[in-house]
Amino acid sequence: RPLYDWFLDELGIYHPRQIEFARLNMTYTVMSKRRFIELVRGGHVSGFDDPRLPTLSGLRRRGVTPTAIRNFCRRIGVSKRDSVVDWAILEDCVREDLNRTSPRAMAVLHPVKVVLTNYPEGQTEEVELVNNPEDPAAGTRKVPFGRELWIERDDFLEEPPPKFYRLAPGREVRLRGAYFIKCNEVVKDASGRIVELRCTYDPATRGGNAPDGRRVKATIHWVPVGSAVPAEFRLYDNLFLKPDPDDVEEGKTWLDNLNPNSMQVVHGFVEPSLAEVPVGARYQFERVGYFCADRDGAPGKPVFNRTVTLRDEWAKVAQKQAPRPS
Repeated sequence: RPLYDWFLDELGIYHPRQIEFARLNMTYTVMSKRRFIELVRGGHVSGFDDPRLPTLSGLRRRGVTPTAIRNFCRRIGVSKRDSVVDWAILEDCVREDLNRTSPRAMAVLHPVKVVLTNYPEGQTEEVELVNNPEDPAAGTRKVPFGRELWIERDDFLEEPPPKFYRLAPGREVRLRGAYFIKCNEVVKDASGRIVELRCTYDPATRGGNAPDGRRVKATIHWVPVGSAVPAEFRLYDNLFLKPDPDDVEEGKTWLDNLNPNSMQVVHGFVEPSLAEVPVGARYQFERVGYFCADRDGAPGKPVFNRTVTLRDEWAKVAQKQAPRPS
């Protein structure tokens, strides 16, 4: 800085205000360009725009908006001392922005089939769903409904624990925007894996309300078997296992802290309206998370990158109920 000031004095020009600040460091990632190069050349990530990297191109491909980044910068401010910012702060800024701006859609990542045994075979109808409850101007959309549906495998438990209110044998739940259904039979394959749930629906509950006033404690999402679009979902997690990648035992390096499950690829279904989506389009898949359409997709075969998860209340309950290690 003294040399900079000397030049300004000798040139006789205006002395701008100078502010020195520390480099931004964040948990569960690295911010060094040298380390980015090591990760790319070592094949640990696909490139500098890999959605797991905190590069601008990586964040963009993941679905992080410029507004979320600006809000994040305002929230953390400028520090003159070295510090580490929790990655969760950025995620909160992303959720806040996408909740306001993202259209809703339904996607089933781990499907199990539901057959409504009392629904007429060959019949279909359309149900109307709100595109964004935070933005009335976003309007509504129509989704086909029929006898066979896909629901999330996690939305059914054969022996549900306390506080699990989703589908179970003999229990009634609401299908988003459609009807109440009750599970009557569970069909399994030779290995004991559930392959089909045989249910009945109440035609008087169209729209999700019962004329007799009875209530259900859970609403689950679904997509129609006949017209759902197969899709690939890339589920991103922290790039490193520890908040500080340099926290390693003697004889190991920061690369030993890489998370082997930082990206998981699953295949499921999305509602028909998402058969062709522009690259970069962002959605909130209801009850699943926020996702962004990736360039690797094609018409009829979309690929979605998970930007950030939703807050899952049942996951918190299940974690509390899990037995503690002795």
